[in-house]
Amino acid sequence: MKFFDLSFRYKIPLWGSMLIIVTAIAVSASMIVDTYDELKEDLIIDSDTLARSLTSNLFPALLHDDTWRAFEIISTAIDSPYSDWPGQAQAEAILVVDNALNIVVSTHPKMAPISTDISELSPEYAALADQISQMGEHPSQAIELPGSNRFYYITPISRGNAHLGTLIIVYPQGVFMPRFFDIAWHGLSVGSFILAILLPLNWYWGRRMTLPLLLLASRMSKTSGKWPADLEPDLYTHRDELGQLFEAYHLMLEELKAKESLEKQMEQSERLAALGQLAAGIAHEVNNPLGGMLTAIDTLKRHGNVDPRTMKTIALLERGLTQIRDTVGALLVEAKLKSRNLLPQDIEDVQTLITPLANKKAIYITWHNSLDGDIPLPATLVRQILINLLLNAVQAATQQGEVLFDIHVMDGNLRVVVENNGKTLSPEQISHLFEPFSPLSRDGHGLGLWVTYQIVHQLGGHVEVEKESNDYMRFTVEIPMGGAL
Repeated sequence: MKFFDLSFRYKIPLWGSMLIIVTAIAVSASMIVDTYDELKEDLIIDSDTLARSLTSNLFPALLHDDTWRAFEIISTAIDSPYSDWPGQAQAEAILVVDNALNIVVSTHPKMAPISTDISELSPEYAALADQISQMGEHPSQAIELPGSNRFYYITPISRGNAHLGTLIIVYPQGVFMPRFFDIAWHGLSVGSFILAILLPLNWYWGRRMTLPLLLLASRMSKTSGKWPADLEPDLYTHRDELGQLFEAYHLMLEELKAKESLEKQMEQSERLAALGQLAAGIAHEVNNPLGGMLTAIDTLKRHGNVDPRTMKTIALLERGLTQIRDTVGALLVEAKLKSRNLLPQDIEDVQTLITPLANKKAIYITWHNSLDGDIPLPATLVRQILINLLLNAVQAATQQGEVLFDIHVMDGNLRVVVENNGKTLSPEQISHLFEPFSPLSRDGHGLGLWVTYQIVHQLGGHVEVEKESNDYMRFTVEIPMGGAL
């Protein structure tokens, strides 16, 4: 697997760790280089200070050919107790040469005997002699010879126009390296301590930021099937781009669910409308021969000379055909009829009709009637809607259960709410609740809610069914006043 194909839970912490480590290395390297340069510059400054002090004392000694005094001066500089101070560079040797580059005095007489030409000591000192010859009476300077393991600081011994020779201070090449290593080790220790803090924080921050993204990606991958659960509100509470992404996800999920719900409602409405047209067509076709058969039976009863046994059979046929006629008649829902406006008294009449049925099951009905005048809706059809909804609620409620009824006007619509306790329905059962001959009907032929649905929609309204809680179902009907008549 390629690095860029890794999950963000690994990629972001890894990128952060790499950036932290590279930054730490770059900063440490820069500080080490700066420290090296500063220590080298400090060495030059210390050498210049020492050289100025020595040349001011050496000039009188050399002027009077006091070699022992000159030796004492340079030996004191080597053996001084201050040379052991931390951070003070320790010289390896000090030499004084005359203008002919012959050694006048040195701290190591055996290594550099007096009156010896400095170029005869070694090839390195021969190269140093060339540097001194080129320097002339120029100011002091530090010299690093290629391939040498020593560092030289050269200062002319002069006063005014009198030039008596040259002071050479010799240092080992790594004279300041112990101090450099101490400083570098201290810097690396501090850097390591900071890395030990930043790296875990980087991993924690990276995982903390990517966890919501992983959960969001997992939820979004499931939107093509069953709707995923909503993200926890406290998962990410900030208002940055990530928080806006979560908000957009919640909004998208709500809109998709609303779209799905609307599509299901449209599908159900189309299915019920098709069923209504089919049922009405069948009812009209059945009514014609049915009316003829009932007329024939009535004629036979009146004018036929039949025995009692045949009359009993004819009565049985008549009852069966009558039941068929009533059932077919229930399928013929026609809202376009003339009727007076709905009055508050109509609601009280419905209560009077339903109360005896509720008393048989000891059901308590909470009744709210907020109508205070006539409503421009056909009273006959609205009464039928209320009776059907209340009968369904009473039948579905448990023994000694509860039914809530509320009717009021809101935003130009007549709004009816009927609730009952008892067994609740699943979304799948609710989608088939308003179909004719519904298997969910406990008694009768299941046409009550079918008729209710047809009337409500022909009046331009709509019906909603929802599970209010684990024990309650709610039916809500809204019909625009002055609706389709």
